[in-house]
Amino acid sequence: MSVDAHGFTAPLSPIKPRLRGWIHAGTFPLAVAAGIVLVALSDDAKSRVACGVFALTAAMLFGTSGVYHRGNWGPRGEAVLRRLDHANIFLIIAGTYTPLTILLLGKSDQILLWAVWIGALAGIGFRVFWIGAPRWLYTPIYVVLGWAAVFYLPEFMREGGVAVVVLVIVGGVLYSLGAVVYGIKRPNPSPQWFGFHEVFHAFTLLAFASHFVAVALVALG
Repeated sequence: MSVDAHGFTAPLSPIKPRLRGWIHAGTFPLAVAAGIVLVALSDDAKSRVACGVFALTAAMLFGTSGVYHRGNWGPRGEAVLRRLDHANIFLIIAGTYTPLTILLLGKSDQILLWAVWIGALAGIGFRVFWIGAPRWLYTPIYVVLGWAAVFYLPEFMREGGVAVVVLVIVGGVLYSLGAVVYGIKRPNPSPQWFGFHEVFHAFTLLAFASHFVAVALVALG
C-alpha cells in the first residue's frame, strides 16, 4: 500500500505490459461511432433511447478502461479510476440488457430490466466501497448478473429469431471466458507485452461486438 499527502491509500501498481489498455483505447472511438450510427438509424424514440443507453455504457466502459490502463496516475488517481473501471462492467451488463429487453420482451421486460439495473447499481456500490475485495468474490457476481436473461431466451428466440439468440449466447460465453481469465490470471502469454489482462480485454471486445450485432439486428430489423 502507498499513502499520499492527503492520507489516501491505494495498492501499488504492478509493472504493466506494454500493450496494456490499447485494446480498449482503440475500441473506444469505434464504439462511439457505431453507437451514434445505431441510434441514428433506429426506427422510433423507444429504440433510440434504449440503444442510446447501450451505446453510452459501452463508451464509458472502453473510454474509462483505456484511460485507466494506459496511464500512470499515482495512488489517488489509480484508486478512483479503478473504481470507475469496475463500476462500468456492471453498467455495460445493464446497458446491453436495456435494448434487448425493451425491444424484444413484453410486460416481462419490466421485471428483467428492473432486476438487472438494481443488481448493477448494487454491484457498483459494492465495488466502489470495497475496491480491495478479492477477485474470487466479485468476479462471479459479474458472471451471474450477465446471465440473468437465460430464463428469457425462449422469448428472445420468439421475438428476435435464432441469429439474435445465438449472438447473445456467444457474447455471454465470451464475457464469461474473459471473466475466468481475469479471475485466475491465466493464460498469461507475455507478461512484458500481452499478459492475462490483455487476453481478458480481447474477450470483452469480441463479446461486445457480438452483442452489438444482436442489438443492431433487433433495433434495425
